[in-house]
Amino acid sequence: MKRLFAGIASVCAAVISANTSANAQSSDFSVWLNSFRAEASAAGISETVLDEAFANVTINERVFELNDNQPEFSRAIWDYLDTAVSDQKIADGRAALAENRIALSLIDEAYGIDAETIVAIWGLESAFGRILGDYDAIQALATLGFEGRRTAYGRSQLIGALKIIQNGYADRSELKGSWAGAMGHTQFIPTTYLAYAVDHDGDGRRNIWSDLGDVFASTANYLSVSKYRADAGWGVETRLPADFDYSLAGVSIKKPIVEWASLGIEGIRGDLLADYDPNLPARLIVPAGARGPAFLVFENFEAILKYNRSTAYALAVSMLSDEIAGRTGRAATLWPREDRPLSLDERKALQRALAALGYSPGPVDGIVGAGTKSALRKWQKNTGRPADGYASAAVLEALRQ
Repeated sequence: MKRLFAGIASVCAAVISANTSANAQSSDFSVWLNSFRAEASAAGISETVLDEAFANVTINERVFELNDNQPEFSRAIWDYLDTAVSDQKIADGRAALAENRIALSLIDEAYGIDAETIVAIWGLESAFGRILGDYDAIQALATLGFEGRRTAYGRSQLIGALKIIQNGYADRSELKGSWAGAMGHTQFIPTTYLAYAVDHDGDGRRNIWSDLGDVFASTANYLSVSKYRADAGWGVETRLPADFDYSLAGVSIKKPIVEWASLGIEGIRGDLLADYDPNLPARLIVPAGARGPAFLVFENFEAILKYNRSTAYALAVSMLSDEIAGRTGRAATLWPREDRPLSLDERKALQRALAALGYSPGPVDGIVGAGTKSALRKWQKNTGRPADGYASAAVLEALRQ
């Protein structure tokens, strides 16, 4: 009986503790929201809009979870590409292209953006308009702005969303989308919407939620401003020599194709110098390390990265657009599928281990971005390993030892 009472007491204590924690968080959020209202008011947002936008707004705990585990960063890249460039996605993309060919041709003429790339982005962002997202953008962005690793992003995008309401571009009820506040068929975040969305049909609204003309034109405008060019290609899969220095596969290293070729790099499906301008600037990426595919990527790839700062995403758009156009897009080199992706805790452990060894990976946030990869390359090079910046379970084990 004593054990029973002890168990009940333990459960009650846990419930009370959880409720106390939730109440404290709710109280802190209310304080933050009042502070943010002052910030938004200083940015020109009216009290009427603020009252409408924040009526009954609360924290969305699911947003916190998704913020720490974005699929572009937390899944193995081959698993991500298997879904993003699947046979079904390719077939759906070709059907979407055929159905909207006239409208997309007009967009191509106006902006110089090929239809296949617009359709590929459309397919990845909303499954060709079938999945627009049902998160309340104001709630999601307020959650991000309140706490976590992206508070500055959350605050700036929340003010952007409030400006959309205040300027009459959309009603409060229309602002629905992804957990990160991206909206519409091709998932524009609020500041991107304000800067690049286009009223293609001249009806007075930049409607990325239900007007495909505006959707296609807005997407093309964003890519055009990002220096995407329809006739330039995105990149090429390559074969690297056995003794290649993988420290050259860095975000800041660009060379003309002729210089990469002089290092022994070849096209996996043809002669690099025959297929491309020898003076075309390119950088090398090895997204799964020395044992996976390697690519030389061009300015168009960098433009897609401005849409989403994920190598996996940019590869998915590039490969899917090729396949929709009838070209071979998927990698010829096998991915190291026996590797497993690191968990969030393991990614943080890797960053802490690098920092402890003096390699400065940046914040311990579980995101293996440019800073972490740079630190990892330095450690790999100093310990006689291929300096590919690839964060694997084997690398984490070696760091721990």
